[in-house]
Amino acid sequence: MTTSAAPTPFADQVVIVTGAGSGIGRAAALAFAEAGAHVLGVGRRKDALDGTAALHPAVIPMSADVSEDGGPEEVIEAAVRRWGRLDTLVNNAGAFTAMPLAQVSAARVRQLMAVNVVAPSVLASAALPHLKASQGSIVNVSSTFGHRPVAGAAHYGASKAALEQLTRSWALELAPDRIRVNAVAPGPTESEALSASGLPADAVERIKADEATTIPLGRRGEPAEVASWIVRFADTRSAWVTGQVLTVDGGLELL
Repeated sequence: MTTSAAPTPFADQVVIVTGAGSGIGRAAALAFAEAGAHVLGVGRRKDALDGTAALHPAVIPMSADVSEDGGPEEVIEAAVRRWGRLDTLVNNAGAFTAMPLAQVSAARVRQLMAVNVVAPSVLASAALPHLKASQGSIVNVSSTFGHRPVAGAAHYGASKAALEQLTRSWALELAPDRIRVNAVAPGPTESEALSASGLPADAVERIKADEATTIPLGRRGEPAEVASWIVRFADTRSAWVTGQVLTVDGGLELL
């Protein structure tokens, strides 16, 4: 009796995943690699990226800051130079900042928007010629709070709302080129985002516990649960799906 190999729907395709050093980005990079893709895992922390790459030989790490001038173009060029094409761009890199109105400063708002709105925009623009050639796709990573109010982090929510509107508008704009653009909007998911925001450890644990009790399904999400939907959106078997924002949050947006 013979057994067939597991299907590899992304065989020979090239995928860029930003924020690939941990959390959803790491899970997405590994999921694409398992599905047969060549993956460029991008992030600012070399040690974290090396940790992702160590988990699968198809993930190639690249340390870059996509919020800096020239960073997005460098990332796209690196992928195309190595593999000769680009099929999927996953805009996962993002920053969370707790910023009550009384603590707002122009510098903090600019930095948040640089990471969550400007960087995905410039990456998508730089990727455009190559995605046209492959009739590829863009998958943006938003948040439940891109369409659900959140006290004390309004500018984070606003940045994700902007990303969701970009998703819909780009989908319409790029449809004639057969480029699909979709987004996933995760709820609270296990990652380093809260710690990276500068909150003290006890505050992070308190927030996590509070979130778990608030979510209808009774727990925070796991990165792989979000990554599976990122991969589905990019899969050519979803070729008639574009302009969608899928919330993956254990039912939180229903409240």
